[in-house]
Amino acid sequence: MTLFRSAAPAAALLLATSAAAQPPATPAMAPKILRGEVVVVTPDKLTLKTLDGKVVEVVLAKTWTVSRTRAVTAAEILPGSFIGTTNMPESAGVGRSLEVHVFPPGVKMGEGHYGWDLKPGSMMTNGTVGKVVAGAKGRELDVAYSTGTRHIIVPPGTPIVQITPADRSAAQPGAKAFVVAGATPQGVLISNSVVVGENGVAPPM
Repeated sequence: MTLFRSAAPAAALLLATSAAAQPPATPAMAPKILRGEVVVVTPDKLTLKTLDGKVVEVVLAKTWTVSRTRAVTAAEILPGSFIGTTNMPESAGVGRSLEVHVFPPGVKMGEGHYGWDLKPGSMMTNGTVGKVVAGAKGRELDVAYSTGTRHIIVPPGTPIVQITPADRSAAQPGAKAFVVAGATPQGVLISNSVVVGENGVAPPM
């Protein structure tokens, strides 16, 4: 999946974050979402120990890039921000956030509302933040995308991160990583991006 359309730094970031951004076009094209710890990385291959203890190898495209997720406060979610958030449906048009990732200014990708695998029944909503209200339940956001609007409740303590470009060296052994990979007919996993968390914290998406 091409990732998380603009110039230089933003383009690199898009490639590095498409995983959290776009739904598969069809089930047959569904990407493989991998979360875990980097074991070994070379210029053309990544070995990852996944959360279920499996060790998988991912072939890296020649132009592979890295992005980093950095913890920020809810104050970083502003009207006009383009965000992604994994959320659990609460009622019609309303979701309770499990995590929020804030894209850099000018970067928009994967706009929409679609199924996600972070937790059974979870959804991914990517869109532009409208009204923001701080209330008893936490921060409440109206997130607009091309086919609708979703009201998102972000409870206190919800992981919130800013996505930024990073050097390839950030994908070092021990780093907590998030990777979206496609598969060849022979079952070989291939990716053009790696997302790592800052300070040993796993990317939350």
